[in-house]
Amino acid sequence: MTRFTWFAAAALLVSSFLTTSAPANELLPTGTLRVAYIGSNPVQGTADPKTGELRGPAHDLTRELARQLGVPFKLNDAGRGPAVIESVKKGEADIGFVAYDPQRAQDVDYAQGYSLVQNSYIVLEDSPIRSVGDVDRQGIRIGVPARDSGDLFLTRTLKNAELKRTDGNVDAAVAMLRARDIEAYASNRQRLNEATSRMSGVRLLPDNFYGVEQAIVVAKGNGALMARINRFLDEARASGLVAEAIKRAGVVGVDVAPPSARR
Repeated sequence: MTRFTWFAAAALLVSSFLTTSAPANELLPTGTLRVAYIGSNPVQGTADPKTGELRGPAHDLTRELARQLGVPFKLNDAGRGPAVIESVKKGEADIGFVAYDPQRAQDVDYAQGYSLVQNSYIVLEDSPIRSVGDVDRQGIRIGVPARDSGDLFLTRTLKNAELKRTDGNVDAAVAMLRARDIEAYASNRQRLNEATSRMSGVRLLPDNFYGVEQAIVVAKGNGALMARINRFLDEARASGLVAEAIKRAGVVGVDVAPPSARR
């Protein structure tokens, strides 16, 4: 290694350390870690129906990050993925929990993923559809929550089937299946598993069409906060925090995501 190369590498290392070690008052303008997430999505977080206590990966990761930064935190249920993006984009939230999609990456910067959420379909019990490979065919109508990650993915990849966008209400989607308005309904396995466990006449396909990467987003160009989040996620993955958060949430079809190149 030449002297110039050694000094360049050393400078890069020092720069990286300083960036990832920025104090909390420089990372968070209000002194509070403001977080947007999707409260209706059990793979992110849910509220205990009796106590109202929040639990799930979004809550567990937020709590630990805030502890490390030495600041309080505030979780805000943004309702849907697009609203999470808007909250972070407008500076109403410092970070957001949302599925990765290249279209959304035009508006915010994505840190590396922390979990993979498998997506599949439910169909009527007597449907000839047996696997995801049977779905993308002429005459097949697929219900999907509008602008969710599944919608964005299927919009890019379907060649023959037709999408019918919904408001994300699974009960209403099952009613559409029974009325023969759609032949399949797409969502994450946790939501679909909950639906099939309490409703008769519908079944969940055994395989998946997409593993959605759940990730943390920050405002465009906020390199210091991005570096801190990526370092935190490396530590959370290695320590088992992510795996434990998924386990405590009791969700199905969710795995710890491998390290990502986005950092």
